[in-house]
Amino acid sequence: MYVGRIVAIGMNKTGNCVGMYRVSSRSFPNRETRLLNNKISVLPREGFETDLSKNPYIAYNCIRLTKEYAVISNGSHTDPITEKLAMGYPARDALALSMLAMDYEKDDFNTPRIAGIISLNSNMGFLSIVKKDSIHVKGFELKPGTSFYVATYEHDTPCYHYNDSKFDVTSAKDAQRYIFDKGVFADLEKPVTAAAVYANETAFTLSADIKK
Repeated sequence: MYVGRIVAIGMNKTGNCVGMYRVSSRSFPNRETRLLNNKISVLPREGFETDLSKNPYIAYNCIRLTKEYAVISNGSHTDPITEKLAMGYPARDALALSMLAMDYEKDDFNTPRIAGIISLNSNMGFLSIVKKDSIHVKGFELKPGTSFYVATYEHDTPCYHYNDSKFDVTSAKDAQRYIFDKGVFADLEKPVTAAAVYANETAFTLSADIKK
């Protein structure tokens, strides 16, 4: 099944919160994730930079951090969500306000915007989506060994139904590999690249294809 881009949040079996992002694409498969200045961006691979002239939505920051939160998303809304969290907005409000303001992407497919938030100091996580006809923001109490996800297509409502009850990773790199082709994500088609954030006791760690 093809579900497009995926944002996932969860907790491994030892109680570490995890955020994950996967690009799945039929139209623009030549992309990679890059870690630079403590954030992760999705960008065209070398030699495919002209893809940006075909669709400006294919390059963006997909993971950004504040002192307490990590934001995971499929577009430029990563930035206003992060900025609102840094200003002190509650996670739910930062998502709702930013998603409503940015709205769905005005491309040929009316691509929904999806986003998630995990916290360094709480087991509460959030998933959100804004589509042409609706907006959803939902909080999840994260428990060991379970992850939840939302996708741009098909599995496109944040809910307890879209989950992985056997989720377990030990690092950000593990999480990046997991969402690419393991667990429930193994059956979701056309993976291109992925990124992840892992909450340790006092800080977040990040994993991308390229580090600079």
